[in-house]
Amino acid sequence: MSTSSKTDWDRIKREADAETPVAHDAESPYDPNDPAAVDAFWDTATVRRQGERGPQKAPVKELVTLRLSPDVVDYFKAGGSGWQTRLNQALKDYIHEHQR
Repeated sequence: MSTSSKTDWDRIKREADAETPVAHDAESPYDPNDPAAVDAFWDTATVRRQGERGPQKAPVKELVTLRLSPDVVDYFKAGGSGWQTRLNQALKDYIHEHQR
């Protein structure tokens, strides 16, 4: 695996030295050319590690403890990862078919 960077650091340094305004999208959360706006954004920012999920806007599932027959668990686990999601969907399908 190559450890060399593909970034054109000379171009980055030239642009930084030129102090030209940074192009930005009107829908971006702040204007990167306004130091006060940048500081205000980072004062309220939440920094997360790569792959770390943020907080849910609203809980969509409820945490429960459930005892199931080994054959039921084996059946769903045999399908590979995502077995809990498939089990949840099977229960939803059952509810839909048996609603009054």
